Amino acid sequence: MKKDQLLTRLLTRRRVLIAGAGAVGAAATAGVVTAVTGDGPVTSAPAAGSQARRLVKSSAYRLQPLTGYGPPRAAPRRTLVRREPLLRVSGRGRTMVLTFDDGPDPRYTPDILDTLAEYDVRAMFFVCGEMVAGSRNLLARMADEGHVVGNHTWSHPLLTRLSRRQIRSQMERTCDVIEDAYGERPEWFRAPYGAWNRAAFQLGAELGMEPLGWTVDTLDWTTPGIRSIAKRVERGAAPGVVVLSHDAGGDRSQSVRALRRYLPELLDSGYHVTVPRRHYA
Repeated sequence: MKKDQLLTRLLTRRRVLIAGAGAVGAAATAGVVTAVTGDGPVTSAPAAGSQARRLVKSSAYRLQPLTGYGPPRAAPRRTLVRREPLLRVSGRGRTMVLTFDDGPDPRYTPDILDTLAEYDVRAMFFVCGEMVAGSRNLLARMADEGHVVGNHTWSHPLLTRLSRRQIRSQMERTCDVIEDAYGERPEWFRAPYGAWNRAAFQLGAELGMEPLGWTVDTLDWTTPGIRSIAKRVERGAAPGVVVLSHDAGGDRSQSVRALRRYLPELLDSGYHVTVPRRHYA
């Protein structure tokens, strides 16, 4: 081949390459992107405006984070469905639990919290949702001071007369308002009047709550007198005992004053008044 012919072919090939590069650049400027998938090439339609300047989408493997270095996923906590409520708590030594139902009530709950704070004692409050709605600040204080808040339904009905759907509504609404005011969803549930049924146990477990009853009933709701309330607690004191009192639902001034009498007596007798811990399956 002559030198002139060889030079002509080289120039022709160069022009072809330059023309091809220009076509690719024009296509990119027009927003035509060709993506290669497992089924062959797919061409997208031209985009307009700011979308025309988007970069080519990264490969799929670049969009998936590496999971090998992340923390292991914890198994979801599961609550057993019980057939009867817990009546006592386990703990080392002479451990007792004080519980207060039906509140919070701005007339009595603050005084009870003041007494507990004076002796650096934690207690449990089984609250009604409709009561929480007007006293959210009291639940915030309970959270700050380390007390445990349990679910005592929304309006304190007799659960054995309600349908399953109604029981769920009573429980769920109260869980929601507790979470909003206290900062956490309740892990404990107590049926009003101690009237439990299968639906209450099942629905409580579905909502992640354990049923807690009581061992000693102060009968403070009958207003028997300060001395009578205090004696019931002192005589019933024993390791693992759960004491039932009330901070709402009527005149609870006797309950407030009785706590001031029997709490220091329990502590002086060597009892450790605290709140229970959950044990998950």
